[in-house]
Amino acid sequence: MTPRRPIEPEPDHSPRYAPPPDLSKYAILSIAAAVVTIILKGGAAWLTGSVGLLSDAAESLVNLVAAIVAFVALKVSIKPADDNHPYGHSKAEYFSAVIEGVMIFVAAAFIIATSVERLINPRPLERLGLGLMISVVAAIINGVVGYLLLRKGRETRSATLLADGKHLLTDVVTSAAVLLGVALVAITQQPRLDPIVALLAGLNILWTGIALIRDSVNGLMDIALPEETNEKLEAVLDRFRQPGAIEFHAFRTRRAGSRQFMDVHVLVPGTWSVYRGHDLTEDVIDALVEVVPDIRVSAHLEPIDDPRSYADEDDY
Repeated sequence: MTPRRPIEPEPDHSPRYAPPPDLSKYAILSIAAAVVTIILKGGAAWLTGSVGLLSDAAESLVNLVAAIVAFVALKVSIKPADDNHPYGHSKAEYFSAVIEGVMIFVAAAFIIATSVERLINPRPLERLGLGLMISVVAAIINGVVGYLLLRKGRETRSATLLADGKHLLTDVVTSAAVLLGVALVAITQQPRLDPIVALLAGLNILWTGIALIRDSVNGLMDIALPEETNEKLEAVLDRFRQPGAIEFHAFRTRRAGSRQFMDVHVLVPGTWSVYRGHDLTEDVIDALVEVVPDIRVSAHLEPIDDPRSYADEDDY
């Protein structure tokens, strides 16, 4: 009687990589917050005549433009790969962050210019109590939304959400400084304190814009993943290493928006079958993805005893 062959399990054809999440709803939240704070801060500036509060309202106007750009960038970044963009569209997020950095420069220039003019020609402020109360409410709104965006941006490694969150939290710091300046004017009756504080706030905003543009340029230049992430990936490769039989080289990583990529060359004995080498490579990739779930791994199989396998080792 012929023995029965064991029933082999069905192969798992589920995708290794999940599609990137749609984060545009957070940009909508940022747009809503910007509209509300523009109304509140603009009203406070109109009531008091404070250049500090006016500069704060100007930054919220920048927030609105930046949030709209962020919404578009987040929608573009999740589009699947196509013939013209075989690696996807995730770098669209960096363009959003760069635009936001430039808009911050515009806001800072307006604030600094207005502050210098008011420093030369000081004016008395009015209805400071009501203006301060309105600005506090606006700062709280920005603080809550900024914290949510920053937390989600770190969780998803979204350059757009990180930039927007940092911008909103910077706005909160600016608002606090402006409120302090206006309060000091009310206490000391020295109107020049208002433009001085606004000038300092403008310089602080300028520094934030420089940092945002720097981070975005690093992303566009395919900056490597953080050292701790690379160490985790190297540790996985070490588990499969067998000196003289299984080795790895040409290891490199990069980030593009919220996505992470890794390249590696897998060296195996030349006597192995293609099937066996491919099986090992798939096991290695699965182990790497288990440690860093959303990383895209590209592996190249090479014979360990062929000198040409090492020709490109120094190119990475």
